[in-house]
Amino acid sequence: MSDIGKFVEERLSALKKRPITAATEAGLERSYLRDLIVGKKQTIRADMIEKVAEAIGATPQQLIALQSGEAPARFAEAAVAGRSPVDGKRVLLIIGGGIAAYKCLDLIRRLRERGAAVRPVMTRAAAEFVTPLSVGALAADRVFSELFDREDEQDVGHIRLARETDLIVVAPATADLMAKMAAGLANDLASAILLAAGAPVLIAPAMNPHMWTHPATRRSRETLKSDGIHFIGPNAGEMAESGEAGVGRMAEPLEIVVAAETLLDTTPRPLTGKRIVVTSGPTHEPIDPVRYIANRSSGKQGHAIAAALARLGADVRLVSGPVTIADPAGVTVTHVETARQMKDAAEALLPADAAIFAAAVADWRAATEADEKMKKEGGKGPSSLPLTENPDILAGIGNHQKLRPRLVIGFAAETDKLIEHGTAKLKRKGADYIVANDVSPDSGIGGSGVMGGDRNRITLLSSEGAEEWPEMSKDEVAARLAALVAERLA
Repeated sequence: MSDIGKFVEERLSALKKRPITAATEAGLERSYLRDLIVGKKQTIRADMIEKVAEAIGATPQQLIALQSGEAPARFAEAAVAGRSPVDGKRVLLIIGGGIAAYKCLDLIRRLRERGAAVRPVMTRAAAEFVTPLSVGALAADRVFSELFDREDEQDVGHIRLARETDLIVVAPATADLMAKMAAGLANDLASAILLAAGAPVLIAPAMNPHMWTHPATRRSRETLKSDGIHFIGPNAGEMAESGEAGVGRMAEPLEIVVAAETLLDTTPRPLTGKRIVVTSGPTHEPIDPVRYIANRSSGKQGHAIAAALARLGADVRLVSGPVTIADPAGVTVTHVETARQMKDAAEALLPADAAIFAAAVADWRAATEADEKMKKEGGKGPSSLPLTENPDILAGIGNHQKLRPRLVIGFAAETDKLIEHGTAKLKRKGADYIVANDVSPDSGIGGSGVMGGDRNRITLLSSEGAEEWPEMSKDEVAARLAALVAERLA
């Protein structure tokens, strides 16, 4: 076992022994381990992969990709290359009193690594979950917590804090803090700052599902929305309380960062007012209740395209097959399983200004789905599996007489004769462009190939010919494709 593997195993063991009341900085610990591995780039023994992946909050597949040297920045989910909209901005982070407060340690780090100056404010309840010492150390700034502070209030400190910022983020925003904001109360430093705020305010609610759906919280939510307060989350999932689950989990730190970047982004948004449909990921075609026909698509390219379009101001409607990656921020997502479900979902989103079909839709499905698991019959050899063709989503919309979008872009994942097959697809399916890429295992792209990887090399086919793009990250491909869409829809 390498030294790094041994160290991570020891840290994971230590984390598991810590009680929940003392584990509020576990997120910071995991982020530290993840960064350590990204920086060291040391090989971890195969029998340690699962333990190390658990310790750093990753999947074994992600860790294997990291160990092969493939896109560690993508693995760590760092910002796309280029200056972040929060770079050079002042963010006032108000930390509410909830178990999700521990996530703010990671949130501070994520904001600062993108160039933001973070000034933390903690409620008294927040200090019960995470220490001001940890928060201040990560923010590299003093932690403010008292309204009647003898030094700060000599120059009306709560007003100064409200003014000297470009964005106020409240995370976690508890039911109590939301109610104070909605009622205009100002009986502590956090609520006084929020009442005096002139900068945009982004809140990340976090509470028990019953508290989130309570009529009082719903009233607070509607009042805050009408007051112009921006929301991120909450997400659905398991709660800290045993046996509790539902909508109420605080958005993940990276989701909050993306929302902050969106609010502070002053770049032109040429796709504002445009509605764009994107499909992404594989489809799963059931054979029986256990088995299905699928492919190796991860959805990374389609999701990156949806995110890039949203950053340019588009109203993006993503139809996603079953993937293991997070929904892109700022995008409306419909989750489906099969090709027929994806077809119905995509057509229901029309009319649209553009449609991009990046999903790797299964060409075939079982002619009849078995109601029970199909059994082997000893000595009789394999059972036959009659197949039937799935609907062609791209051709159906690309050749639609009434609802065809102004711009239709399809994908062609090929293993041979890339240009020939892609060009035939362009003509047959009524597309304006075909993004053709080589998905063969020996393509040499990104070390492990396109499917499931973080890099791509495409040939853009149109009636004007073929344009070869160099190998680049899937985020870069998405950004260039989004720029092309903006140009065509201008």
